[in-house]
Amino acid sequence: MRKKLRALLTFLSILMAFVLYGYLCAIREAFSAGVSVAGADRIVVMHKMSLVMLLPVNYKPQIERIEGVDAVASSTWFGGMYQGEAKNFFPQIVVEPETYMKVYPEYLLSEKEKQAWLTTRTGAIVGRKTAKRFGFKVGDRVPIQATIWNKKGGGRTWEFDIVGIFDGKEKGTDTTGFLFRYDYFDEALEFGQGQVGWYVARVADPEKSEQTAKKIDALFANSPAEVKADTEKAFVQSWAKQIGDIGKIMVAILSAVFFTILLVAGNTMGQAVRERREELGVLKAIGFTNGGVLAIVLIESCLLSSLAGVLGLGLAWILIAQGDPTGGALAVFYFPSHDLALGFVFVLALGVAAGILPAIQAMRLNVADALRRM
Repeated sequence: MRKKLRALLTFLSILMAFVLYGYLCAIREAFSAGVSVAGADRIVVMHKMSLVMLLPVNYKPQIERIEGVDAVASSTWFGGMYQGEAKNFFPQIVVEPETYMKVYPEYLLSEKEKQAWLTTRTGAIVGRKTAKRFGFKVGDRVPIQATIWNKKGGGRTWEFDIVGIFDGKEKGTDTTGFLFRYDYFDEALEFGQGQVGWYVARVADPEKSEQTAKKIDALFANSPAEVKADTEKAFVQSWAKQIGDIGKIMVAILSAVFFTILLVAGNTMGQAVRERREELGVLKAIGFTNGGVLAIVLIESCLLSSLAGVLGLGLAWILIAQGDPTGGALAVFYFPSHDLALGFVFVLALGVAAGILPAIQAMRLNVADALRRM
């Protein structure tokens, strides 16, 4: 407290560094959405050339007959616009309700809503996050403007009746999706009937997922539409890396930030020790050991780092909990608990790293030299 302004500025620098740390962790989680909760028992089967290439619907029963496959669900990307504006984007996917809910049990839907979806041809279910974003509720009729799939006769507007709103079983589950029925979609299409975008197969034994994926690849080898099967986690990771390795980008930014903060905090502690040489000399003269003086300086450094760092992590947690700052463009946005725990480790490490050199200088301080300055 000898230099209150200096201490305050150092405190605020550390605090803001950990607020930034929290936001970067949340952004990394958003861009890799689904990786942490991707099913180990699910295999994604797509066209070998590209995800935009379609697969025949008759592939489904063939995949189902493979040993170890419990259920197979088809999916097709719709990619329409709500209210005709690109800013209102949210993912729309064409699915088969019966099998999709078996393959994705983490999507929680009431039994009443499930039955409504199965019996309403134009029915759709929407994730909780998208429902909150646009104020959707059960019973609403939602028009979506097609950008790829025109209706017969050239119409571009598809209308759906919302029959359910689903939640996620786990915190990282993506609840931005809008899911509607394949039979309604296929019947009304102007072109592309009898085809789907990709399949997701659920296997009985997750340990054999890779073996099952190879069997699926072999089944359709040399066919007009060859496939590439991979575990869902690998598929999601490759999708996320199309925009860059978010993990490496985050590490690079945080390394620069924490190195700068380390210099600031280390300089503050170094100046504090130099200004208190006489007081430290007196302590050693009246019996404080070298280890005791070392501990005093290290505890002071760790106290400053801990107060600022813990407050910064807490502030980041509160701010991030308020929701996605982009207004819903990110699939998930939260501060992962494992990153929060790692943040506390960084807090302590920063305190030790910033104080260790000044603490060693204080420990080696010669009593006679220190008292001569008084």
